[in-house]
Amino acid sequence: MSNVSISIRDVSRRFLDEVQALDKVSMEFKEGTLYGLIGPAGAGKTTLLRIMLSLLYKDSGEVEYMEDGEVLDFEDFRAQVAYMPERQSLYADLSVSEHLDFFRDMYEIDMRTYKKRREELLEMTRLGKFADRPAGKLSGGMYKKLGLMCAMLRSPRIMLLDEPTNGVDPISRREFWEMLHDAVQKDILVIMTTAYMDEAERCGSVYLMEKGKMIGHGEPKKLLAKEKVKNFDELFLKRAGEKI
Repeated sequence: MSNVSISIRDVSRRFLDEVQALDKVSMEFKEGTLYGLIGPAGAGKTTLLRIMLSLLYKDSGEVEYMEDGEVLDFEDFRAQVAYMPERQSLYADLSVSEHLDFFRDMYEIDMRTYKKRREELLEMTRLGKFADRPAGKLSGGMYKKLGLMCAMLRSPRIMLLDEPTNGVDPISRREFWEMLHDAVQKDILVIMTTAYMDEAERCGSVYLMEKGKMIGHGEPKKLLAKEKVKNFDELFLKRAGEKI
C-alpha cells in the first residue's frame, strides 16, 4: 500500500475582526501515527483542520496531500479523508443501524464490503447491542462513537477529528482512545485536536498551539524531558510565564 502524508508550510489566516487565527504555522504528518494538536480554546486548532479540508481559505502558505511523496490535488484525495467535527450533525430520530445504512448509500459502498465493515465497527465501538437505539437517546460517549463509526465506514486513509473526546465521560474517553490507537495500527494517519492536556501524552506526536502559533512539537515524553516539566499543564504555564 502507498504511503500518505500531509505537509503544512507557513499557513496563516486572519479573520475580519483582525484576529490572527493562524500565524505562519508549519507541520508535517505521516501515516501510522496519532498526532495531537494541543492547546486551549482560541489556539487555532479548528481553523487549521478546516483549512486542511478546504472548508476555509488560507491567507498564505501551502497545504499539500502526498502519496508516496507525490503531491495530489485535494479533490482527488477527498474520498480518503474522514472528518469528525466537534459538533456532529447526526439525526436524532435515526438509529445507530439506520445511520450506518445512510452513510453506506452516501458513500456508495457495495453491500458485501459494507456488511463486513459494519460488523467490525459495531464490535470496535461496543455499540452492537444498541444498533436499534435512536441517536437522540444515546449517551454523550456513545453519540461520539457513532460519529466516529460513520466517519470510518469507508475505510479512510486519513482521519481529522476535532475535539472528539470533549464532554465525554472517562470510561467512554478510554474506549475512544482504544479505537484511535486501533486505527493507527492499521496505518491510518490520525490527527485530533484537544484542549485536555492529559491527552497529549497518549499521542505519538504532538504540536502545541497557542494564539495561532505553533509553540512546540515532538514525541510527548521527549518534549516534556526537554522542557524539564512533568506534564503539559506545566509546559503551557511555563511558556505563559516566559511571556510575562
